[in-house]
Amino acid sequence: MYVLIPAYQPGPQLAPLVADLRAAAPELDVLVVDDGSGGDFTGVFAAARAAGARVIAHDVNRGKGAALKTGFADIAASTPGAGVVTADADGQHTVHDIVAVAAGVRSTVDGGVDALVLGVRRFGRAVPARSRFGNVASRLLFQLATGRRISDTQTGLRGIPAGRLAWAQSIPGDGFEYEQRMLLRAAPDAVDVCEVPIDTVYLGRNESSHFRPVRDSLKVLLPVLLFAGSSLAAFVVDTLVLLLLTALTGSLIASIIAARAVSASVNFVVNRRMVFRARGSSVGAQASRYAVLALALLASNIAWMSFLTDAGLALLPAKVITEGVLFILSYGVQRSLVFPPSLAPAPGAAPPRALLQPVPTTSSHTGRNR
Repeated sequence: MYVLIPAYQPGPQLAPLVADLRAAAPELDVLVVDDGSGGDFTGVFAAARAAGARVIAHDVNRGKGAALKTGFADIAASTPGAGVVTADADGQHTVHDIVAVAAGVRSTVDGGVDALVLGVRRFGRAVPARSRFGNVASRLLFQLATGRRISDTQTGLRGIPAGRLAWAQSIPGDGFEYEQRMLLRAAPDAVDVCEVPIDTVYLGRNESSHFRPVRDSLKVLLPVLLFAGSSLAAFVVDTLVLLLLTALTGSLIASIIAARAVSASVNFVVNRRMVFRARGSSVGAQASRYAVLALALLASNIAWMSFLTDAGLALLPAKVITEGVLFILSYGVQRSLVFPPSLAPAPGAAPPRALLQPVPTTSSHTGRNR
């Protein structure tokens, strides 16, 4: 197994971290990716190499996500079958916690599960207010977008089994947003997520962090926001057509079917081009899958609308309630089945509970804790 450390203009903590890792867990290889730090940091990386790390480099700074993916590709090519633990370069992830996450990865793999293992921190009053607020905001936005509750959405200490390295490389993003996009992809790509508690360490009150909690979280959630906008537009079209046709024909079911056909066509085009950006795939195959989904949603729509209106609820509120319920279902199905990513790994079984905590459903990247 490898410990992968992306580093951009790292401080003197890098070499001691490598040395301590090699002393405490000699079975763990260490790969450092120099993300274009420049000539002034040659000595820092030479010291890390002397301490036992293998060092590879980008010619120019490309971002933390790009550095991680370079490391994943190198490890997959040089040591097939090796899992990876990603850690920060500034010493804010302790050797004890890195080893604990590595043990978590082995445990899940031994249990037949290729789970993403997160080292999660606790955010008490000792944590800088900026970081505490950022983590709360990010966690709430993430739960709103995915329905999953994750304790620490910004942790850089993660364990990725060998069976998930190709998946990790397929995730878009070259900067800090890459790490949250990985979490967003986990649910639709059927990747189990487990948590291992770790120490909360901040150096210098975290002033040097370049992560912007709210802004970067909103950037990461852009696909969900676009989907919400697309769904809202389809909802408006559907509702207007439904109200018009119901007034003209008096037939609820016929009006629902016609309104759904119009709004679904609008929704398909917008989602394909703007939300999931799946224009390179077969339009026919996507349209067929979308049609199946639309029919299923239509049947659910009719069932819910008929039930609610028969129960005495007015047409408009019944419509609002029905569409709200179907929105969440539609996003997950479209993301994973209608417009799937290029790589969709097979789902695994539930991870063992003895060691890990499974997640319930409901400038510098020296890796400063965010």
